[in-house]
Amino acid sequence: MINHPDRLTLGRRAALGLGAAAIAAPALAQERFPNRPIRMIVPWGAGGTTDIQMRVLCEQASRRLGQPIVVENKAGAGGVLGPQALAAERPDGYVLGQMPISVFRHPQMAQRALFNPLEDYSWVIHLTGYLFGIVVAADAPWKTLEEFLSYAKANPGKVNYGTPGVGTSLHITMEQIAGQRGIEWTHVPFRGWAENSQALLGGQIQASADSSGWSELVLSGRMRLLTTWTAERAKRFPNVPTLRESGIDIVSASPYGLAGPKGMPAERLRILHDAFKEALYDPAHIAILDRFDMAPFYLNPADYAAFARRQYEEEGVMIRRLGLRL
Repeated sequence: MINHPDRLTLGRRAALGLGAAAIAAPALAQERFPNRPIRMIVPWGAGGTTDIQMRVLCEQASRRLGQPIVVENKAGAGGVLGPQALAAERPDGYVLGQMPISVFRHPQMAQRALFNPLEDYSWVIHLTGYLFGIVVAADAPWKTLEEFLSYAKANPGKVNYGTPGVGTSLHITMEQIAGQRGIEWTHVPFRGWAENSQALLGGQIQASADSSGWSELVLSGRMRLLTTWTAERAKRFPNVPTLRESGIDIVSASPYGLAGPKGMPAERLRILHDAFKEALYDPAHIAILDRFDMAPFYLNPADYAAFARRQYEEEGVMIRRLGLRL
């Protein structure tokens, strides 16, 4: 039997076509993003404001992405251990991290920087900022911020205050307050609000400066809120004055967002941004922000990258003015 040339050619083409399709199918499946769980590094301890907020945000984003987002707590060193770990990950979009403002401070305070915030990250989306405040135990003798500061000034070295770590906004602002009022007190860094609150309720420290993880303890009467650091009074604490109202011209909210390692593919960055933007404004997430007196502060990747450059410069000016070093 003689094979007809056209039939032979068609047969070979068909076989080649089937082979190509078989090869292309898994390739296309591999190109779909995401096709496996995503890790989210949160550089604070479990149970604090950021941890709770990030878990709700990730839950909402995972519904948009069709894959789980697994929160990984990596607390310590004022929030920089998480970003340090993130910078070493593959830039494939499967590992992201919450980026606290200490990311812009650490390299300018440390003798040997762990990372470069202007070179080591892909900025995904800016999210929000905190409600900060100073709390004392409910049975503490100080009813107002002025009474507390007056005691601290009259008793050098006797007041210990807790924060989430060295170089955080809480630490820096408390030292700014001390500088303005001529106070000598002792900073005690913790890995998160859980440790900070336990030390305060146990009497190891006299005050805590932290984000609004203290809110329920204040509302239940176990702690007393002396001041908030916002521009205006917090909606849930209308009787508590701001620092500015107390004669200290400081506003601090420590804004933050999400990033990945440097070099993330543009399309994957877009997919992640879009999912997290929807999650940011989802009613379930807005309810958590309201719970902690926080508000959305959205920036897209390009605007967030520009914000990061400005933040780095501004923090550097403050660090040099205060002479802060790790």
